[in-house]
Amino acid sequence: VQLQASGGGWVQAGGSLRLSCVASGRAFSTSGMGWFRRAPGKDREFVATISSSGVTTYYAESVKRRFTISRDNAKNTVYLQMNSLKPEDTASYYCTAGPAAASLASGVVQSWGQGTQVTVSS
Repeated sequence: VQLQASGGGWVQAGGSLRLSCVASGRAFSTSGMGWFRRAPGKDREFVATISSSGVTTYYAESVKRRFTISRDNAKNTVYLQMNSLKPEDTASYYCTAGPAAASLASGVVQSWGQGTQVTVSS
């Protein structure tokens, strides 16, 4: 699966952004999908994952109730709706694919997309 992310940008604290990731390849509809991020000077961290059916989702504690992951298998696209953004959400966000949402959340990643930068100003 090849992944192309978009939707990053600059926003003030409290604002919203929606990231999109388009996947190529027939494996999309059977793959867990997710988002990771890397902030300056920090390790890459898990943000959210979603099962192939879209029924099951996992979130990092730091983004629960603010971020929502979703997918449209007909469009081979996964989304990350980010609300109530905070300066600490500033990072490069990476779209990922793996065998299942749970293992993807634990770092079992098969494919990485390029990062899309999100900058939140205070």
